[in-house]
Amino acid sequence: MSFPMTPAEARVDLSAIGENLALLASHAPGAEMMVAVKADAYGHGLVPVARACLEAGAGRLGVAYVREALELRAAGVTAPILAWILPPGEPLERAVGHDVELSAGSVVTADAIAGAAAKAGRAARVHLKADTGMSRGGASAADWSALVDRALRHRAEGTIEIVGLWSHFACADIPGDPSVAAQLAAFDEALLVAEKAGAGGSHVVRHIANSAAILTLPRARYDLVRPGIAAFGLSPVPGLGDFGLRPAMTLTARIALVKRVPAGSGVSYGHLYITDRETTLGLVPLGYADGVLRHATNLAEVLAGGRRRRIAGRVCMDQFMIDVGDDPLAEGDEVILFGDGSRGEPTAQEWADSLGTITHEIVTRIGSRVPRVYR
Repeated sequence: MSFPMTPAEARVDLSAIGENLALLASHAPGAEMMVAVKADAYGHGLVPVARACLEAGAGRLGVAYVREALELRAAGVTAPILAWILPPGEPLERAVGHDVELSAGSVVTADAIAGAAAKAGRAARVHLKADTGMSRGGASAADWSALVDRALRHRAEGTIEIVGLWSHFACADIPGDPSVAAQLAAFDEALLVAEKAGAGGSHVVRHIANSAAILTLPRARYDLVRPGIAAFGLSPVPGLGDFGLRPAMTLTARIALVKRVPAGSGVSYGHLYITDRETTLGLVPLGYADGVLRHATNLAEVLAGGRRRRIAGRVCMDQFMIDVGDDPLAEGDEVILFGDGSRGEPTAQEWADSLGTITHEIVTRIGSRVPRVYR
């Protein structure tokens, strides 16, 4: 038997990402698309996924930090990229010099961007962010006019070009939540204030729709939509189904050791699993250092030997065990932790459900020791 030298791999189907983007585009006709590829493209791999998204028709990319945008520029990606978290110390001058668009949600940030632009010798392309009710990033209603006015002042000085007005939903993934309508109303008011002040125009894109809003809130689509988790085939509103999305990542490993143990054997740290009969155990070489949550102990399932198996005992840093009873199992046999479900394996949604979390956490936690293989 031959199998890969690496004990595990995350297989990423780039064609699935393309199909998902086509489906999302069909829900937002006429709107531009900015795919969020932050956090290493939700664990799927920043540069290969970014290229796949652009090849599939996305016009823009979004990232959290400037360093992510600069990595894309270094890889030759020339499409518009927006970086939206700008803590102190971010290389803003380099960002402006590499034509990375930046988000300003406060007067302080607008001033910092303008200062960096002056040093870079060119105007920064800026999206002004309004806090419409999430109480996270962006200017509150009380501070919005001041931010718009400061940005206009910097525009007059030639250091800022206002290219976007935006916000973010808190509860778009909760159907019927009253905060959604309230945020849309607040966003419309923020747009009106900005446009009356002279910060609007056909060249300024308005955007608030994340994955959930693209699929469930037609009124929220404006000029541009920002798919994130849905681009990777994972439902942003699991209670409403999968919307026809196809998961792009399959996480696999190869059995590293097989042993027969007697009844009453304690397995892994703390002996949280004790065999109730003579049985066969298999060692899966993935652990919490690779992103398999320790909380998956005795909870999450994998596919091994054609059947679902629950993790047996404590998930360790580099490994966990499965109990296959009397079924055959050999070193090198493949184990699928999660995938698209087509082979009977668990999905990332099932892992999230069993662990009381969301699919975002399941896929973004997969660490750098696990190579990404693209198909």
